[in-house]
Amino acid sequence: MGRVKIWCLHGAVGMTADWDEFAERMCAAGQEVCMVDLWGFVEEGACSFADFAAELNARVRAEEEAPVLLGYSMGGRLALHALLEDEVPWRAGVIVSAHPGIRDPEERVMRVAKDAEWATGAFSGSWQKFLADWNSQGVLEGEMVGRLGDRNRLEPRRVAVARGFMEWSLGKQEDLGPRLGEIECPVLWLTGARDARFSALAEEAIPLISNGLHRVMSGAGHRVPWDAAEEFAQLVHEFVANVKAP
Repeated sequence: MGRVKIWCLHGAVGMTADWDEFAERMCAAGQEVCMVDLWGFVEEGACSFADFAAELNARVRAEEEAPVLLGYSMGGRLALHALLEDEVPWRAGVIVSAHPGIRDPEERVMRVAKDAEWATGAFSGSWQKFLADWNSQGVLEGEMVGRLGDRNRLEPRRVAVARGFMEWSLGKQEDLGPRLGEIECPVLWLTGARDARFSALAEEAIPLISNGLHRVMSGAGHRVPWDAAEEFAQLVHEFVANVKAP
């Protein structure tokens, strides 16, 4: 099998540079990484989950060979929408630390309100305070210095970051559970052993996917690709290498 291209979607308050180390490892293993700038989709205006999926998949259909779609956290949720669109152009999917959707309507309303608070902080507050508050969340525990891109470089794009919180709020996402059976391509779902909540969500979701596999990464929290960088890259490489072209 020739080189397989992996399209990577970063998380909320993320950036393409987050995938630099992963891209180097994949290149050494004979695969190629395309880092998707999610903020480009909301730089000029609104972009719903459906709009994003349609636009991303339209770009992918121009590829000569079907690539693999990898999404982390918010990017994982966006990836699920792309995998669920009609006439999916993907070879396979890798979903990392992602939420398939909130079932409780009241909880969804509360999540929209919380994401509106994050959007306000990103848009008009102190950027340093916004970053500190974001990284202080328990789910994001772990020392990431040197492995993630410099978030200070995101400040000029704070409007897009704020719009991302509003457009792609988990509260605005439908519960994708009932639709996961529509995904026909192979899916590898990865979570961290220290991230009990998202591991439990994956355990519920993966039996709904006909060709799905869930792996829990020991020693990792929510930020799996950086908490367990070497093991993560190896698992993704092995998965991609064994997936046949559609």
